Amino acid sequence: MPPNNILVIKLGALGDFVQALGPMKAIRTAHPDARITLLTTKPFADLAARSGYFNDIWLDTRPKWYQPGQWMELRARLNDGHFTRVYDLQNNDRTGFYFSLFSPRPQWVGVAKGASHRNTSPTRTAGRALDGHIQTLAGAGITGVAPDTMEWLTADLSRFALQTPYVLIVPGCSPKRPEKRWPIASYGALCNQLAARGYQPVLIGSKDETSITAAIHAICPAALDLAGKTFLFDVVPLARGAAGAVGNDTGPMHFIAPTGCPSLVLFSRFSNPVRHAPPGACVETLQHEVLDDLPVDAVMEKIAALMTA
Repeated sequence: MPPNNILVIKLGALGDFVQALGPMKAIRTAHPDARITLLTTKPFADLAARSGYFNDIWLDTRPKWYQPGQWMELRARLNDGHFTRVYDLQNNDRTGFYFSLFSPRPQWVGVAKGASHRNTSPTRTAGRALDGHIQTLAGAGITGVAPDTMEWLTADLSRFALQTPYVLIVPGCSPKRPEKRWPIASYGALCNQLAARGYQPVLIGSKDETSITAAIHAICPAALDLAGKTFLFDVVPLARGAAGAVGNDTGPMHFIAPTGCPSLVLFSRFSNPVRHAPPGACVETLQHEVLDDLPVDAVMEKIAALMTA
């Protein structure tokens, strides 16, 4: 009897969650009539709801070891769900423990010991998160898994002074990882080169990154600074209309790359593009040992070739 009450588990982080959207779509396609619930964390609930892949979305409070009451509540909720199959797209120690909370245990697709569809391949984590999901889902008979282009994400971009053709510039990343940032001066010089070639550079980032984009705009006044003025869900529609995108190894590039926008992601020696580059039909990476030393001309040459391919 096919599973008809399914739980999907995916908790974070942003880039990994976006890479899991394709597998989520494949699970929905494989089980069109099933009731599918997603267990996730609050930052991803709205994105998951917009996808339309789930009947219900549950928030995981991620109990600490010293919160037995919350663990008991989670155990009761999981068992009261009467799930016939669980797709674990998180596959860490926490979700492995969640497997032990079920009684009786449902079919389990993942890496947890005792899972009915267990992936024990040592190559599961050799590449990107998406590659591991493809391998794991294949063991449950789900094939044809591909990046989700997120056509279901739409936004009114008329409030922005966009001029076509434009190129998205993503100069930020986690403040805890400064070694993953190409310098502000380099981005400014790149924007000037793009403007000279007839492209409008469009700077995007969070409110916390407005000082970065303001400094780039000071170097290249032709750039349109949208940092702090867009919502995360604006990024995908912006990418659909862009001639290209250049950015650091950071979350927004994972939204841009699956859309088919020609995307160039910059990596230092501190991050592995084999494992961390976002999947997409037109994505390339450029790795330099220290990003401070990555020449502007090398980036311009690479993105120009990508946009005209």
